[in-house]
Amino acid sequence: MRFETRVEPLDGKLPRVTYRWDPETDILTVACKGLPKGNGLNGTVDLEGSDGSFVVLDVAGGLLRGMDVVTWPDDIRTVATLAPPDVQKDGRIVFPSRRSQPGIAAVEVETGLTVEKNVAESLFHIRVGAKRPATVVRLADLLLAEVDKQSRLAGLWLLEVPPFPDVETGT
Repeated sequence: MRFETRVEPLDGKLPRVTYRWDPETDILTVACKGLPKGNGLNGTVDLEGSDGSFVVLDVAGGLLRGMDVVTWPDDIRTVATLAPPDVQKDGRIVFPSRRSQPGIAAVEVETGLTVEKNVAESLFHIRVGAKRPATVVRLADLLLAEVDKQSRLAGLWLLEVPPFPDVETGT
């Protein structure tokens, strides 16, 4: 299944991202602060990989407000030279409500998910589906999105992710 998005110009200040690791479950939570209210889908877009990987996008008023990497894909590659792509524009991703199902609270999308990370594990690229040309949009200070020419989400870049907490020392 494919789920279209829309890129709109950024209205106001660039939102700020906070990251939080859950050391017991390995879940990485990404939250965007400072987004305006919008119109569109309220709920989640659940990206489900064929390997059991699971990324939940938090959507309110149609706007991507955060995400949880719940189950990491089996295919995680460490790339020594991984660098974020050049940003082509600042904007926001909008998930419109579907006319046929206006009250829907969750959409499940079966897709391939792969992750690339740098050696320091501070930069993550989550690819959604097959690799394809895409426009890079800065959604927040530390979050980029890739949107293909069919207005589908092609990837997410998580920048300056803090290290996974050391559960033995509590840091």
